[in-house]
Formats: sequence, structure tokens, C-alpha cells
Amino acid sequence: MNGVAPPELDAKAQTLHQRILGDIERRIVSGEWPPGYRIPFETELTEIYGCSRMTVNKVLTQLAAAGLIERRRKAGSFVSQPRSEAAVLAIHGIEAEVTALGLPYRFELMHRRQRRPTAAERLTFALEGSGPLLALTCRHFAGDGPFCLEERLIDLEAVPQAGKADFTREPPGVWLLGHVPWTVAEHHIKAAAARGEEAALLKLEPGSACLVVERRTWRGDQFVTAVRFTYPGDRHQLVARFSPS
Repeated sequence: MNGVAPPELDAKAQTLHQRILGDIERRIVSGEWPPGYRIPFETELTEIYGCSRMTVNKVLTQLAAAGLIERRRKAGSFVSQPRSEAAVLAIHGIEAEVTALGLPYRFELMHRRQRRPTAAERLTFALEGSGPLLALTCRHFAGDGPFCLEERLIDLEAVPQAGKADFTREPPGVWLLGHVPWTVAEHHIKAAAARGEEAALLKLEPGSACLVVERRTWRGDQFVTAVRFTYPGDRHQLVARFSPS
């Protein structure tokens, strides 16, 4: 015996490896096993699938390398918190960030009202008059967990059709990208502590670290929208790729 497994046994092991890998990936991506869920121990998985511990260990190692699980010594393996990457200079919908993680996406419109701008807003956004603004608050989800909080203002003098848009069916960011061409955008990125209501909506402890992205867009000289995205700080990162000028 030279220690090399016969081809048919090796193929069988590979098939079982893919089956276990596919089963666990499906449970994670579907949300059946949410972030933080403890995956059965290696010994439990060997009993469930009737395989060697080495096969299970290889599967878990592959899942950890893909970022789907975290392996903690003596504690076991746990489904990872979703981590997203967003380009600093890109403008795209939150749904694209979530689906890139392989997680189901949904959103809910929590607040909507029209109001006049404050003096500070007229100065900040260079508003010439005191025409109405549409104030929106949305919560975006990745799987079963809150992914991002969106707080947005839309200038109804620049975008009057937004006053009748149904933002319960389509997120405001996606709607704006499809209906209003913009020419200039500005990003502000900072760290902030989660505030009371904000922390509750994101299911965080008050004072937890968050990543905040504030964006303003204009069409020519006319202000269109300002939005504040708040992400749990340990689940999001911003990426920029650039070349020397």
C-alpha cells in the first residue's frame, strides 16, 4: 500500500466535501443561520454527514477563508457578521452592497414628511428660497439584520416629482439615480457613536462605533439631495482605487 486513496474513494470524498460546503453556504446565505449563529461542532458534523473529521475541517477552513464564518478556539465556528465594501467615489444603491455579500436584501420606509428647510440647511446647501424639502428615513437589511440607516433630504423645487413617488416600493437612492441626472457629488466620511434612536434601529448598544457617510449631490448649481448613511462600524469598509495624477 502506498497510502494513496483509490480514485473512486477520492472522488466520493470530493463529492461529500462539496455537499457539506453547499449545505452550510445555503443556510448562511438564506439567513437560516444568521450572523453570530454557532455552527455545529466538527464532531457533530461528522455524525450528521457520516464522514471523517478531516473532511469537515477542510470545509470549515474553506468557509473561513471565504469570510462566511469565524473560527474561535475552543468556542467553535460562528457565522460572520456581514462586511461590505463600497467605493468612496461611487454612487450606487444599498441593495448592490448587500447582494454583493450574497445576502437577501430588503428595506423599509420608516418616516416621510415634507417641511421647510431650516436656516442652517439653507446655508449648508446654498438654497436660494425656502421651498419644501422631503425628509425620508429608511432602514436597509442584509438577511435578518439591520445593515444601514438612511436619512435623506430631497429638494422638491429641484425634484418636484419626488413628492408623489412611492418610496415604499423603491428605495429613494435607487429612484433618484433613475430619475434625476446629477453633475456634482460630495462625500464626507467620519466615525460617530450610535445615538439613542439610531442605536435602537441598528440594534446596537448606545455609543457603539459607526461609520457615517454623508453625501450631497447637485445638478448644475441646483441642490438635489443630501443623505446620511449610518453603518455599524464593524461591518462596513470604504475602498478607493486611484492612480497618480
